Amino acid sequence: MSLRNIAIIAHVDHGKTTLVDQLFRQSGTFRDNQRVEERAMDSNDLEKERGITILAKCTSIEWDNAGEKTRINIVDTPGHADFGGEVERILSMVDGVILLVDAAEGAMPQTKFVTGKALALGLKPIVVVNKIDRPDGRPQEVLDEVFDLFVSLDANDEQLDFPVLFASGRNGYCGDSPEVREGTLQPLFEKIVGHVPSPSADPDGPFKFLVTLLDRDNFLGRILTGLVASGTVKTNQQIHALDPEGNVVEAGRASKIMAFRGLERVPVEQASAGDIISIAGLTTATVANTICDTNVTEPLHAQPIDPPTLSMRFAVNDSPFAGREGTKVTSRMIRDRLMREAESNVAIKVTESADKDSFEVAGRGELQLGVLIETMRREGFELGISRPRVLFGEDESGNRTEPYETVVIDVDDEHSGTVVEKMALRKAEMTDMRPSGGGKTRITFSAPSRGLIGYHGEFLSDTRGTGIMNRLFEKYGPYKGPIAGRPVGVLISNGTGDTVGYALNALEDRGSLFIGSGVPVYEGMIIGENAKPEDLEVNPMKSKQLTNFRSTGKDDAIRLTPPRLMSLEQAIAYIDDDEMVEVTPKTIRLRKRFLDPNERKKQSRKKEAA
Repeated sequence: MSLRNIAIIAHVDHGKTTLVDQLFRQSGTFRDNQRVEERAMDSNDLEKERGITILAKCTSIEWDNAGEKTRINIVDTPGHADFGGEVERILSMVDGVILLVDAAEGAMPQTKFVTGKALALGLKPIVVVNKIDRPDGRPQEVLDEVFDLFVSLDANDEQLDFPVLFASGRNGYCGDSPEVREGTLQPLFEKIVGHVPSPSADPDGPFKFLVTLLDRDNFLGRILTGLVASGTVKTNQQIHALDPEGNVVEAGRASKIMAFRGLERVPVEQASAGDIISIAGLTTATVANTICDTNVTEPLHAQPIDPPTLSMRFAVNDSPFAGREGTKVTSRMIRDRLMREAESNVAIKVTESADKDSFEVAGRGELQLGVLIETMRREGFELGISRPRVLFGEDESGNRTEPYETVVIDVDDEHSGTVVEKMALRKAEMTDMRPSGGGKTRITFSAPSRGLIGYHGEFLSDTRGTGIMNRLFEKYGPYKGPIAGRPVGVLISNGTGDTVGYALNALEDRGSLFIGSGVPVYEGMIIGENAKPEDLEVNPMKSKQLTNFRSTGKDDAIRLTPPRLMSLEQAIAYIDDDEMVEVTPKTIRLRKRFLDPNERKKQSRKKEAA
């Protein structure tokens, strides 16, 4: 049986996971009567809810073409740049890529991010223009955009001579013409087998295997996934792990070897060069290590990984309501969970603070860290999360540098002026502005990451929810100086108890509220936004004094404005440097870092003096 290893790369929401579903069905991986969830590859709860791929996953299908069987190992890669730590490693496992682009949206920043990585590795792409049945589709223009993108990414002549298919992944057909509206995915199977080379692995050499993904199983322990670069491995064979410098990390046995068959990982007795497999049996080997025969001393080359650009402080929840909802509240539990995450996710770095009560977690972006916090919250953790801050660097001359991002914004023409103005306030420089058809404008900026923290919610308000913003790590560039923070202050509770409608009604004149009536609050908790720049301490528990005087007032029936509720990401983006988000399994609260008002004053005086 011949073998092909491919990755599917695309921007968020361009339909790659749906296309993989159809490949499963048409290759016979699923029985005709088998009930399979939609987007079967997005198995994680957060992936299903958000409609994005977060974790890279391997699968395999068998395609039978007139008696000639081919096993196609497919890797579904994340499209979001925050999960790029996954992408770089995966591409080193495959011999070809399918680049999927939306027939209306065209080549987007994350397409550029992953495609750039693939072309740099010398992979030859197959371009599939997806969703050609969209009424606003423009397949031919999109194809020209893809060609221009390849040229800008320094693709060689062989890569520029790419095969093209036009498809509708949802309806399961593709063809050579944009007019195709029926059929199957047979042309795509044929292109994969004809265009993607067989793995260039050495079947006769000693066993070598580069770890590209790391998983944990409650029964098997660490599961290391990657491509067998040479030789054969059998169950219980003696192996050892080498780090990128060639030092032995540990020695052991391959207690279990698993291959991918459809969506399942199936135990096999042996695996040969060119196949993508998982091995269990080692306890400390990690991503970028080479697992090999005990006679091998030379490691395989591992792909370097872009550095983290953003960090947050994960602290033990020390609010008066700590421990009411969560079961995992101690620093030891938080430490173990974060270390486990850093072990399997190389894009995350965890450092412990001197007081052992908090941890600095550095990652690729707000979305990546937001997903980690949401996952921990669902596991029963309680945490205090600080405002994200960017990680600064230094150039050769010792000058301070900071991360920049390329920001591509698609917006209705009427809102473009507001967006340009807001981005300029955040020290962004406009590099391109062009009409994108249908009354929309595409604007490209180069912006410091610092200025973009917390902007997305404001951007959606400014564009009435119609704008689309895409961000991509660009470079470390010169420090841009101070950037103005939140222009307004907050309303802070001055005591502990349950909020009262009468008190909240009086506070509505001060600004907008984040909580409703009958909600437990504590001293130092943020309950709303002040309309003025300074913070204001208020009493949300004050009730009406009852006297024996009757009044004909209108306050018998209080009507409160619905509170402004925030999601986890919105809360993290909203807070200032002296504030925190209290995250528990059921509740998200905003609070001041120092709950005591006297301590707050002392700290602000220290800051001013510094």
